[in-house]
Amino acid sequence: MDYEFTVIVPVYNEEDNLLRVEKELLKYSEIAKKKTKILFVNDGSKDASQDLIEDISNRHDNFTFISFAENRGLSAAIKAGFDYTNTELVGYIDSDLQTAPEDFNLLLEHIGEYDLVTGVRANRKDSFVKNMSSTIANGIRRAFTKDGMDDTGCPLKVIKTDYAKRIPMFKGLHRFLPAMILLQNGKIIQVPVQHFPRVAGQAKFGVWNRLIGPLMDCFAYLWMKKKYINYSVAKKSE
Repeated sequence: MDYEFTVIVPVYNEEDNLLRVEKELLKYSEIAKKKTKILFVNDGSKDASQDLIEDISNRHDNFTFISFAENRGLSAAIKAGFDYTNTELVGYIDSDLQTAPEDFNLLLEHIGEYDLVTGVRANRKDSFVKNMSSTIANGIRRAFTKDGMDDTGCPLKVIKTDYAKRIPMFKGLHRFLPAMILLQNGKIIQVPVQHFPRVAGQAKFGVWNRLIGPLMDCFAYLWMKKKYINYSVAKKSE
């Protein structure tokens, strides 16, 4: 089938969420503005996630997966998803489903004019400490990158695949995706999306890796910005 949009779902020890993910993404596939396929990226889960992913993929033609040999982290899972995507558009959503798949349609409305559309979580349903640490981390990142984005940690994004594949990912860079599109002279925008409490599984990030990690990653980003190679081809032979 001629799919137009791939939704990457990074998974790490999410056995309690995956049947719900299956149900919600199936519902989304029926109303999606673009013909959509799902790509699970199992980041070395130690629970029954892989068995569930394989069962789900066997049940539905538009569900596929890749599975890491060992845990490599969220940035690596997203990078692998970009690498294995063969559609014009790519997006991702966390398997905790604290954002709603149907909100991809809100992002897709803007992707023609823009090269990355990211959600910004309205009325976040997280704890005060989690919200505050994210606010501080976003402020630090925004000061370094000047990307103008309020919530780069929002796990709901749509990107033109050509741009996504040119992002030189490193650990922690999932927080800098809008900034990396700007380095390619691309256009970005943020769109308000729904947010819900986590109903199952364990959060993978705590206060310290929401603050210390992003601060260190900002310096890595500044180094990359200085060294980044960007080009556009004016002409090529047939």
